Amino acid sequence: MNKHTARPWLAAYGQDIEPDLPERAHHSLAALVATTCERFAKRPAFTCVVPNGMNGTMRFAQLGKMSDAFASYLRHHCGLQPGARVALQMPNGLAYPVAAFGVFKAGCVLVNTNPLYTPSEMIHQFNDSNAEVLVICDMFADKLAEVIPQTGIRHVVLAGVPEFFPRIPETVVRGVQKVWTRSLPPVPRLDVPVLRIREALKVGRRQPAVTDWDSIGPEDLALLQYTGGTTGVAKGAMLTHGNILANLDQVKAMGGRHMSGEDCVLTALPLYHIFAFTANLMTFFELGARNILVPSPRPVQNIQRALENYPITWVTGVNTLFNGLMNEEWFAAFPPKTLKAAIAGGTALHHAVAERWQKITGTRVAEGYGLTETSPLVSFNPLEQPARIGSIGVPVPGTDVALVDDNAEPVAQGEPGELIVKGPQVMRGYWQRPDDTAKSIQNGWFFTGDVAVMDTDGYLTIVDRKKDMVLVSGFNVYPNEVEDCLAKLENVLEAAVIAVPDKHTGEAVRAYVVQNPDAPGTVTKEEIIAHCRKHLAAYKVPKSVMIRDELPKSPIGKILRKDLKAEARAEFAKGG
Repeated sequence: MNKHTARPWLAAYGQDIEPDLPERAHHSLAALVATTCERFAKRPAFTCVVPNGMNGTMRFAQLGKMSDAFASYLRHHCGLQPGARVALQMPNGLAYPVAAFGVFKAGCVLVNTNPLYTPSEMIHQFNDSNAEVLVICDMFADKLAEVIPQTGIRHVVLAGVPEFFPRIPETVVRGVQKVWTRSLPPVPRLDVPVLRIREALKVGRRQPAVTDWDSIGPEDLALLQYTGGTTGVAKGAMLTHGNILANLDQVKAMGGRHMSGEDCVLTALPLYHIFAFTANLMTFFELGARNILVPSPRPVQNIQRALENYPITWVTGVNTLFNGLMNEEWFAAFPPKTLKAAIAGGTALHHAVAERWQKITGTRVAEGYGLTETSPLVSFNPLEQPARIGSIGVPVPGTDVALVDDNAEPVAQGEPGELIVKGPQVMRGYWQRPDDTAKSIQNGWFFTGDVAVMDTDGYLTIVDRKKDMVLVSGFNVYPNEVEDCLAKLENVLEAAVIAVPDKHTGEAVRAYVVQNPDAPGTVTKEEIIAHCRKHLAAYKVPKSVMIRDELPKSPIGKILRKDLKAEARAEFAKGG
């Protein structure tokens, strides 16, 4: 499977994509950050845009100096040794790259943490990772009184949404904060030191510089990226410097001549998620491009200023984000003129959304596929080839894939099978979970749990999550297919499909639907079922339809089927 002859997708590379990765220019993310900040010193690296009209911009040179200071703070003031874990719990903002890059330069391991986590979720992740320092958004400081005493956190650093914005009156700063919360909570009295990030940088500047970056190698841990939140108990994927560096080269190879240092990328997805971390933060940073950071894309109007005031060339997002933008009158009437393309990932892109985006913007949505455990990119649609809506593209350079059955034997060409992946971007394993690692990685192959098919050209299409499949009287029903059918109804804004118990068929299909507020008329259960009967085999048609005002979503906008499943289990446990 490792020979080029076993890679039918190579023809899709054409003359623009090399089948193998180049020799790495850097051995660590620390070295990459230092070199890039020096190379593009005068360029703007990150701009944070908030809805009230304010913004702040940080140049590459500033970022280099600040991340140097933060590295010195961690190593010399906090006393962290290389390999120590630092939790970063921040929304998109200028403080994020300062802290993250400082962690890498200190030789420490970044633990990305969702800012919206509850105290119990924070306690689990900090204890599981053995994090010693926490950098947290000051809007969530009220959680610290409960969290810190139950963890090994020894130092806390606070940072605000408008951190490193131009010096402005304190009353205006408070006004910015109120965009995200009514008022900043008081910082509780803790038994550990608490500093603002500006103060931490001042402390760091008085410490010796950290210069032992050469000791950091490709096999050293860079991130503990927690995954499983949408499917079960969160586990820390051990991503090395080499994993991330390889994936950056793979992203750049697939982007080719369409990506450059002149680009301006809209980053509305959270940087603490692996998709935005690799595709937005690291890839466009290394190119010397400009990142426009939006702290929160909800409501979607929060993105308007960024799209209208900056020459956005790339947008990354998930199906719900693209759908939400196109339902905004200001976006549909005046789509960005500088846009080259959009990158979709995180969840299935519906045909109707992709086609409508092409019609409104005149650009394509290039769909890709990845997982936290693969840093994340596994496959992508080559931009030089005609768009194949519904396909996640072909494996990226240096990557092998196979489709296997339940016995790990290859399936016949064109048949669905579990997608397994081998490549330099595949994680080392799950942190402190050898049993889970052994189940997921076998002979170097990572078993994704996703069911896919491959055509004769090597293009992949995800059928669905193996665990989400509905088994109706022995027939496989893939929720993605039913959801894509529902998305074609004008009156449907969003849809999710799960399995529910059925005494006659074992399992039955249930659909959860959100009404499109901008469409004429009101969607009805009868209309939905009639539509599905017209386009789907009888066993795939939803047996029950639930119409909701909204559906549960992850921070990046992925609809959480697991929450709907839990709700359904509780319902049937009561005799529903």
